Amino acid sequence: MRRQGEGAYDMTLLVTVLILLSVGVVMVYSASSVEAYALYGSASYFLKRQLLWGALGLAVMAVLSRVPYATWGRWAAPLFAFTLVCLVAVLVPHVGIKINGARRWLGAGPLVFQPSEFAKFSAVLLFALTLSRRGVPVSDFRRGFLPHIGLIALLFFLILREPDLGTALSLGGTALVMMIVAGADLWHVAALALVGLPAVGLLIVTEPYRLQRILAFLDPFKDPLGSGYHTIQALLALGSGGLLGTGLGHSALKFFYLPEAHTDFIFAILAEELGFVGGAAVIALFFVFAWRGYRIALAAADPFAALLAVGLTTMVLLQAVLNIGVVTDSLPVTGVPLPFISYGGSSLVFTLAAVGILLNISRGAAPGVRA
Repeated sequence: MRRQGEGAYDMTLLVTVLILLSVGVVMVYSASSVEAYALYGSASYFLKRQLLWGALGLAVMAVLSRVPYATWGRWAAPLFAFTLVCLVAVLVPHVGIKINGARRWLGAGPLVFQPSEFAKFSAVLLFALTLSRRGVPVSDFRRGFLPHIGLIALLFFLILREPDLGTALSLGGTALVMMIVAGADLWHVAALALVGLPAVGLLIVTEPYRLQRILAFLDPFKDPLGSGYHTIQALLALGSGGLLGTGLGHSALKFFYLPEAHTDFIFAILAEELGFVGGAAVIALFFVFAWRGYRIALAAADPFAALLAVGLTTMVLLQAVLNIGVVTDSLPVTGVPLPFISYGGSSLVFTLAAVGILLNISRGAAPGVRA
């Protein structure tokens, strides 16, 4: 019987990620150059930092691709406990770093990270462990389903306090997919939806800024200079790109018309410069990522590896769906970056860490099954 880690890496997944990462580096430079020059006197200010974070993320990916995935089963609980400490600490005044009204960061100087990004990662590890253990099945409502929902609710509440509804929804969705794959009763899931959806609606209507985002989503032109501004500018960028785009580096909206052009709304600049063809190509690459990630899960040697692959793949995909949905006005604004492409530090590193684990799982596929 083949030992875990003896097989070859899933090269299709690796090449797909490297292409997405390369597109991201190019687009971060293009989308941020105007703002970078105006604020810091160097058009490559954000590019240099993205290259540093990308190099760190690739190094982490390379290391984790060599770490046997079974190792994460032993570290899942301690890492989750560390996550809870960080999520509480970030809410403490003078400890958590507050930017633009949100308290989401810990650290000092250039060494700053988002605990919510680590929360998604550690929650996937813990759920893969607990859902794959023999004993009480997740289909048992009181002893299996409810304890996992309680963990989701705890993380959801802490992240929501930052506030960061987009990441909270992404984490909750990922955990729920893992539970369904692990055998959760769909009637239990339906009951949760009946309770959860009104609760999310209450969270929205009780916070003015969230309610404004919903209203802007329904009709962004009702407040074109206020809550609907981001959406309208993103749609203008998408429309301006046409089929083939205005050309790389020739975006007009990045000249301070579209806020967050190199972070949350980078897909709009990409579609403006590379057109429908460029945007569709990026979406196609995420489909390839999904295909390989879930194929690795199907070929996994054991339930823990399968659920871990499902969770990590879903985590990345949900974030991509949320981001592109916001940019295309298919979803309300949530403030979620586009994986591999948006400018960002901790998000990029943890996403590449997830890819490293997926690559390691692909090496340990069950005998006779190819990923």
